[in-house]
Amino acid sequence: MQSMKVEDFMHRRPVVFTEDLPIEAAVERLLQSRQRGGPVVDTEQKVIGFLSEQDCLAAMLRDTYHKELSANVSDCMYRGEVLSVFADESITDVAQRMDAKKPKVYPVLDGDTKQLVGVITRTDVLAAIDQYYQDSYRRR
Repeated sequence: MQSMKVEDFMHRRPVVFTEDLPIEAAVERLLQSRQRGGPVVDTEQKVIGFLSEQDCLAAMLRDTYHKELSANVSDCMYRGEVLSVFADESITDVAQRMDAKKPKVYPVLDGDTKQLVGVITRTDVLAAIDQYYQDSYRRR
């Protein structure tokens, strides 16, 4: 199972955001993609934050209450260290780090450039492990 790599199961065209994107546009992207959140990147495709459904919900409730619709992603996003994985990491290693307190969506970075190359979700990791077990059962 160590041979199963993140790059084989990640989404290569994830929903990503920039700081200046209006929150309404960010929400529309999330809803259309059914992704639970996504990385916020700078002009060099480096991850500088993360925007979750929860962040969007809080911003939209606040803006509705104050009858304002002026928030941008930069006003709502998480700016701390974003938990990320590398494309060449093993699925098993990533699965061991995904516990209940961790994000459901992880940005996937290129090991050399540290640029965003995709995202991987808990569901993707679960599907990869399931595929491994299904293949193992078939070989018996």
